[in-house]
Amino acid sequence: MLGPERRPFAPTHHPGSSPTRRTRRQASPPSRRRGILAFLGALCTAVLATTLLSATASAGPREAAAPAAASKASTQAAGSQTAAGKTVGYFTNWGVYQRNYHVKNIETSGSADKLTHINYAFGNVQGGKCTVGDSYADYEKAYTADQSVDGKADTWDQPLRGNFNQLLKLKKKHPDLKILWSFGGWTWSGGFGQAAQNPAAFAESCYNLVNDPRWEGLFDGIDIDWEYPNACGLTCDTSGPDAFADLTKALRGKFGDQLVTAAISADASAGGKLEATDYKTAAQYVDWYLPMTYDYFGAWDAKGPTAPHSPLTSYEGIPKDGFNTEATVAKLKEMGVPGSKLLYGLGFYGRGWTGVTQSEPGGTATGPAPGKYEQGIEDYKDLKTRCPVTGKVGGTAYAHCGNQWWSYDTPETIAAKGDWAAQQGLGGTFFWELSGDTENGELIKAIK
Repeated sequence: MLGPERRPFAPTHHPGSSPTRRTRRQASPPSRRRGILAFLGALCTAVLATTLLSATASAGPREAAAPAAASKASTQAAGSQTAAGKTVGYFTNWGVYQRNYHVKNIETSGSADKLTHINYAFGNVQGGKCTVGDSYADYEKAYTADQSVDGKADTWDQPLRGNFNQLLKLKKKHPDLKILWSFGGWTWSGGFGQAAQNPAAFAESCYNLVNDPRWEGLFDGIDIDWEYPNACGLTCDTSGPDAFADLTKALRGKFGDQLVTAAISADASAGGKLEATDYKTAAQYVDWYLPMTYDYFGAWDAKGPTAPHSPLTSYEGIPKDGFNTEATVAKLKEMGVPGSKLLYGLGFYGRGWTGVTQSEPGGTATGPAPGKYEQGIEDYKDLKTRCPVTGKVGGTAYAHCGNQWWSYDTPETIAAKGDWAAQQGLGGTFFWELSGDTENGELIKAIK
């Protein structure tokens, strides 16, 4: 899925925007900090003792670590996993830099107790293969004792460090927690077109990468965040309406009983992105979909009209039909996707404009409101006091403070969305992303 910030380190989801809405976002991969580590030694026995499953991410294509999964027929449909009751949170590898958000924060905030799954964002897609996004953050960065999940510092000679080692420690504390490596995102989706030309080779590379023996037991599957199949995101894809289903079929055949999931568009407008590919056929190969039911509206439309970025329902004056969660879920169901394979999406952040005089939605603006990391976007943990809620519309909240107008979800609106999702028979929820919540996990604790 995407990261909220339009920065090189933050690939981003967006349900319905045209390429011109993301001109600030860079298409080139982020610069990588390299550490000096020896990967030719034996795996660290102490780390491997914490692992239970073999399904993980890696720095490049490797030999398959789990031949049993590889032997599954390519036509096998997902059936051993269900989506019921899932709470999936995204953890971004670039969050360890400016945001100073680390795996330990998942534990200390209480979020780990609520999560069923973590999607680790992002791996890249290059040359038709799955590749690492940031080796330094992923498995090279050294952690001190006070930064570490278990209070033990990394040593200079241990074979695995970084987020991967910390996530293994988190899994030791929470044995039922599953972790998937998510590939693509807004910035790195351009590589899927080439991957779709040889789905079997792509699936092989991803399987070997996710199951690299250096971090055996960390990952329980793969998440694909292709923005967007046979449609336009940062770049335009012309792989055809069958490419996405062919790719997920190949992934299922290779990953077998491991998890295969996909973040998908939420654009339910007539002729929109959900109509550009065959999500019904692909649904049989994934354990669940994560339709990105946020970022429907934002300050890429600099002059407005102001509108909540994550409306649950339509409302009088909404700028575009089909841009709300209810419409997205209804359209996917009409297309033949079971509700049990759909998770509804939440944004742990707000989007806003400046130069706004009207308190209610639909006002004009002069541009994006200032944000800590990027204009037009801010974390919930900052907005709740910076610009407190003044009203609700379409099942979400908005706030008018001074000349700024923001929209974001609160514990109250999240709880109400959970009630709606239960009535719809959905399989659970997911959110972007963990660092936007308060230190005590105020938003995640409101998820039902």
